[in-house]
Amino acid sequence: MKDDIRIAISGKSGCGNTTVSKLVAESLGLRFINFTFRSLAAERGLSLQEVLSLAAKDDSWDREVDSRQVKLAREDGGCVLGSRLAIWMLAEADIKVYLTAGAITRARRILRREGGSLEAVAAFTEERDRQDRERYLRIYNIDNDNYFFADLIIDTDNLKPSEIAALIITKVQQKES
Repeated sequence: MKDDIRIAISGKSGCGNTTVSKLVAESLGLRFINFTFRSLAAERGLSLQEVLSLAAKDDSWDREVDSRQVKLAREDGGCVLGSRLAIWMLAEADIKVYLTAGAITRARRILRREGGSLEAVAAFTEERDRQDRERYLRIYNIDNDNYFFADLIIDTDNLKPSEIAALIITKVQQKES
């Protein structure tokens, strides 16, 4: 495998972006990059909800997260960039992967990770999807519901993270042969 390959993996919250990106990076011996609003919140001592509220009113939050992750991805050597906008922002990625999952699957995954009630998590996730899409269109003219240009689109509803990672690794191997 080329040691300078760049793989971009995107999907909405709860689709498995972070978990799968980490698995792919580990399996291929690549850097894992996943700088998100959650990362920025931790850096600044804020809650994710606080950062999301600030980002809804101030585009600089999105621009900072996106520019930092793309800068990291463009450093020497290969990487796996996992983020909501990775396949759009890292245009030069060798392989672009988009992960999908149904709303209930996504809410259940987020619930397992963060706790709460299924109804509250589902409502929060739906609202976050709406706000994200609105911001991406306004800031970058990116419609994150239009991902059909990706090299690989995977419905993750009934797959384990290791199975999803294996599909991506197979795609990498096919591309290199």
